Amino acid sequence: MPVDMIGWATPRVSSEIIPATGPAFDAGVVSMTARLHERARFDRVLIGYFSNAPDGFLVAAQAAFATERLGLLLAHRPGFVSPTVAARKLATLDQLSNGRLAVHIISGGSDADQAKDGDFTDHAGRYARSKEYIHVLRRTWTETQPFDHDGIYYQSRGTLSDIRCRQVPHIPIFGGGGSDDAIAALAPHLDVFMLWGEPLAETQTFMDRVRSAAAPYGRAPKFSLSTRPILANTEAKAWDRARSILARITELSGGTAPPKPDNAGSHRLLAAAAASDVHDTCLWARIAVATGARGNSTALVGTPDTVAAALLEYYKLGATSLLIRGYDPVPDTEQYGAELIPRVRELVANYDAAQR
Repeated sequence: MPVDMIGWATPRVSSEIIPATGPAFDAGVVSMTARLHERARFDRVLIGYFSNAPDGFLVAAQAAFATERLGLLLAHRPGFVSPTVAARKLATLDQLSNGRLAVHIISGGSDADQAKDGDFTDHAGRYARSKEYIHVLRRTWTETQPFDHDGIYYQSRGTLSDIRCRQVPHIPIFGGGGSDDAIAALAPHLDVFMLWGEPLAETQTFMDRVRSAAAPYGRAPKFSLSTRPILANTEAKAWDRARSILARITELSGGTAPPKPDNAGSHRLLAAAAASDVHDTCLWARIAVATGARGNSTALVGTPDTVAAALLEYYKLGATSLLIRGYDPVPDTEQYGAELIPRVRELVANYDAAQR
C-alpha cells in the first residue's frame, strides 16, 4: 500500500538546536510551514500539543486554509474537553478542511505536564480515560439516534450531533504509548498506533504486542513510526552533521543533564541508547540521551539512499506511515521533499510490487 509521509507544522520555527523566538503564534509561520510540507509532497502534518502552546484546533484551521491537499494530524489530550464537545469540534474542522483531518489522542506521559493544565489523573487512569474518550467520540460521530453514556470518566444524556465528519464513517484516530497500560487500553480502539524509532527487532516485538492486544476485538491497527533523519550527500558528512547537532544540543543545555522522563516510551529509547550508539544500519540514539528522550528523538543518519532504505525496513514491519522531522526544520523539510521522500516512495512501490 502507499506509504503516508507525515511532517510537522508549527506556529513558530524552532527545534532542539534552534531556540524559539518571536511570538508564540504567528499565522504566517503556520501557513509557511504547511505550504512547505505540501510542496515537499508530504501527505500530512502533525500539529503538536503542549501545555504552554497555542490552541491546536486554530493552528490546524490556519494550516488548512493555507493549503489545498495537505492532511492534518491534530494532537489532542483527553481530560480537558468533554468528548462530545471534542467530537463536534473535530467534525467541524474535518468539514472545514474538506476531509483532511485526523486526530492523535495523547494520553499524557508526564505527571508534571498534565498538572500544568489541572489534570492529576494517574498514568493508568489517563489511558483508561482515553479508551472511554475514543468510544464516546465514535458514538458521537456515528450514532443516528440520541444516546446516553454512563462511564467511569464521562456521562451524558440524549447526546446527538448534527455535525458529522466529512470522512466516512469518521476521521482516522491515531494514538500511542509504550506501556502495558497504553497497549491494553488503546490497541483495540485506534486506527493507527504511533511508535518512536527503536531498533528493528524491538519495533517488531512491540508491534506484535499491539496486534495481539487488538486481535480479540477484531481490530488490526496500522502503525506510524517517527524518526529524525539527518542527511548529507556522503555518509561521512551526514555523521559530521549528526555530531554537530549533538554538540549544539549539549551547548544549549549548558552541560546540564536532562530530567528523567516519566513515560515508558522514553525509557525504551534510553535503553536502546544504553545498549549501543548505533542500531541496525543507521539508527542513532545519542540525541535521545542528550534530550532525555522527550518525544521523537532517535535519528536516522546517512545519505538519502541509506536513510530511505532504513525507512523501508520499518515499512516492511508494518509502519505504513512514517513521521520525519528535521533539526533545522525549513531546509530539512525541503531536502526531505527533494531527496528522501521520492526515494522512500519508489522503494515502497518496488517492495509492494515484488510482494504481489
